Formats: sequence, C-alpha cells, structure tokens
Amino acid sequence: MSYILDFLIDLGIQKKMASYLATIITIAGIALICMLANWLTKKVVLRVITPYVGKSKLQWRRFLLERRVIHKLSHIVPAIIIYYFSFSFPTYQHLIAKGVMIYMVVVMLIVLDALLDMLNDVYTTYDISKMRPIRGYIQVVKIVVFIVGGILVISSLIGESPIILLSGIGALSAVVMLIFKDSILGLVAGVQLTSNDMVRVGDWISMPKYGADGDVLDISLNTVKVQNWDKTITTIPTYALISDSFINWRGMQASGGRRIKRSVHIDAASIGFCTPEMLEKFKGIHLLSDYILDKEREIRHYNEEHEIDTANRVNGRALTNIGVFRAYLQRYIEEHPKVHKGLTRMVRQLEPGEHGLPLEIYAFSNDTAWAVYEGLQSDIFDHIFAVAPEFGLRIFQSPSGADMRGMLQGERSSTNY
Repeated sequence: MSYILDFLIDLGIQKKMASYLATIITIAGIALICMLANWLTKKVVLRVITPYVGKSKLQWRRFLLERRVIHKLSHIVPAIIIYYFSFSFPTYQHLIAKGVMIYMVVVMLIVLDALLDMLNDVYTTYDISKMRPIRGYIQVVKIVVFIVGGILVISSLIGESPIILLSGIGALSAVVMLIFKDSILGLVAGVQLTSNDMVRVGDWISMPKYGADGDVLDISLNTVKVQNWDKTITTIPTYALISDSFINWRGMQASGGRRIKRSVHIDAASIGFCTPEMLEKFKGIHLLSDYILDKEREIRHYNEEHEIDTANRVNGRALTNIGVFRAYLQRYIEEHPKVHKGLTRMVRQLEPGEHGLPLEIYAFSNDTAWAVYEGLQSDIFDHIFAVAPEFGLRIFQSPSGADMRGMLQGERSSTNY
C-alpha cells in the first residue's frame, strides 16, 4: 500500500487524500484478486475435476460432487488471500486476521457437515444400512463438531483460550442437558434400536398411540418417519420406540406368509346329524368323497365292535353336518393354491356364545402383499358363506329390517286367514 501512496503523492494529491485513496485502491485490488481466485477455483479447477468424478464408478466420488464438498472448500481460497494481504493494514492486521480465522472455521464446519452427509449417502448404498442406520450417529457427530466450532469462534472473538470456555461449559452441564434432552434420549434410543435390531428402514410397523401404520422411511437422531398406507407421514420421537410398545411386521414379511384369523358364526339351531341322503350328497363333493367313505367305515366298525343299537341316532357315533363342514373347510384351505403350505392351516371351533358357534379359519397366505392378502381372505369367506347352506347350516346374523318386515307380514297374513 505504501507504493500506491507514494505514487498518488507524486501525482500531486494531498497526503491525507492520497492515504484514503490508497486504502480504497488496496481494498479494491484485494477484493478483485479474491474474486478472480474464487472464479478460477470454481470455474477452472471444478470444471476439470467434475467430469473425472462424474465418470467414476466409485460411489463416494459421485456423492462428493452431489454434496458440493469441493465447491464449499473453495471458499477458503479468498480467506487465505485476505490473510496474506493483512500486513498491508498494520493497524487493523490483528482484527483482519481474527476475522479470517473465524471465517475459515465457519467454512470448515460447512465442509465437515457436507462430508458427514456424503458419508451417510455412501453408507446407504449398502444393504446393511437398512439394518444398521447411522444417520442418528452422524447427527450426534455434527452436534459435537458445531459445538467445538462455536467454542473456537467465541474464543477467537474474546481472545481467550478455548480451554477456559470448555471449563465454563462444565459448570453449565445441567443447562446443556436440558437443551439437548431430546437429542440425548434419541441417541440412547438409536443405540438400543440398532444394537437390538428392533426396527430398520423399510420395516412395516404399527403404533396406534401415534397413529402410525406403515413403512419406516427414515430413522434419525430425534425422529422416525413412517409413511402410512394412506400415504400420510407420521413422525414419531425416536425414544418413543423404546419407551412405548409397537408392532414390527418384519417377521411376517420374512416368513413369506400373512396370517388369516377370522371366524364365521354358525346358527346352533341348524346343527344336526347327517341323514343318509345328506351323506350320499356329500360323497359327490370332490374334497369330501374319501373322507365320508373312511368315516362311514370307521363309525360302522366302532358301532359293531361295541354292539351299539343304531336304531336310535343318539347311540354310538354318527356324522354331523358341522363336523363334515369343518372337514370340508380344512381340505379346502389345504388345497387352495394361495394358502401357504409350510405354515399352520387349521379350522377350529371356538367357544359358542349368543351369536352361535364360531368356526375359525386359521391359515397364512403365501403372498404378504396387502391387496393379495385381502383378496384371498375375501375369496375364502365368500366361498364359506355360499357353501354353508349345502351342508344344512345357517350363518348367524342379527335380524335385519327385512327380517322384521317379513315376520310382520307373515303375522298379518295368518291373522287375515
């Protein structure tokens, strides 16, 4: 700057005015050099690096470009130039150097933030990322990095050692715990969720307390995002997955089968012994022909062996329509092509009640897709409702308005008669 000052004085400009002009020219020159250096870094260097990185098959190089790590790192170049020319202003050199150091710390924090995001991006390309997500840990590292960066900035501003500020933070630990309570709880919960493999990205979970029922989209330090089946997104605190209960359907999906557990209520008044005509009819049913023949042979042998008088139907053993119906349904679900053959398939009676005798279908579909599962379940019970009358059985239901009108019309007809 002294060279510019002397040059302006030689031009006949007053010393005071020349001093101001020299300062302005020096600042403008430094700014121009910084802008030129920044332009060269971004336009020339990045233009050379970008095609090389973009064509690379290595994932980390692609994410390095997407997260603009090099672009953000280029902002250090103007700071270095300003620091180098700070000697031109001896009066303010200390302040300029301090400002440059603060600026460089901020730039490095931004670069580290981008690098950590890049690390998470690279990690998510591996299959293990769904089982062991690290986003929560990366967020913890970010908090620590920004706290350290904030301490360095404050220590530079006040001109004190960072160790003094760290000792002061120890005294404010209670306040720090209060401020970062959710983050600390989230960190602990994240460690437990990951170590115990309780939930992964992509798992289907149900948590009625928070209105969540769908796939896990993201697990972060403080929240878990769940996309419900209606495409809404529910945000759950991470620590809630530890403190509260939830259902993870991963085991069902891994087994390859989804459970069907539904009952149909049979009117108890329609249950009775099979007549010979009914048995002949049942023999014509493909799924029951062998069963009826084997059962008739078994029952006949039992009654003859025990010399039971079968003239009275109460004596000995006999087939009932509900028993034959249950055997038919058992064979029906065993033969159904969409029912899982390797998992439990059962038709059982539950405790009878005021709605009749519950007959429960317990089986698993061989496709866990929701639409396929619901379609299979509907097909099975459509068939049950349609075929029950063929066995002389009635499905129980509460009287409807049509039933009541039918009874009233019947009473009127009998009265008129």
